Amino acid sequence: QVQLVESGGGLVQAGGSLRLSCAGSRNIFNINAMGWYRQAPGKQRELVAAITSGGSTNYVDSVKGRFTISRDNAKNTVYLQMNSLKPEDTAVYYCKANIGGPPWVAWGQGTQVTVSS
Repeated sequence: QVQLVESGGGLVQAGGSLRLSCAGSRNIFNINAMGWYRQAPGKQRELVAAITSGGSTNYVDSVKGRFTISRDNAKNTVYLQMNSLKPEDTAVYYCKANIGGPPWVAWGQGTQVTVSS
């Protein structure tokens, strides 16, 4: 079974930093793009940042200059370094992997990030 396991969420004051990690299970051999999404209460899930297998990245405008996505292909792991956090960054963060075979897409279970003002 394909699994993505997230870690690194928590409570932080505004201006602080957190680093999220998302590790894919060892039976995933062909992960393509990976990304981080977030969903705040009452809002739709939105793409925060994505990275291709070659390392190309893109970010939602609201996090540009503050968040950095990276990946370790050998470990099937994607990271999200979040700096200068704001209360509006509070959400459940999910990682997603596009896989070159069934089940084609995998999601993590989500990790809560809470930024206090």
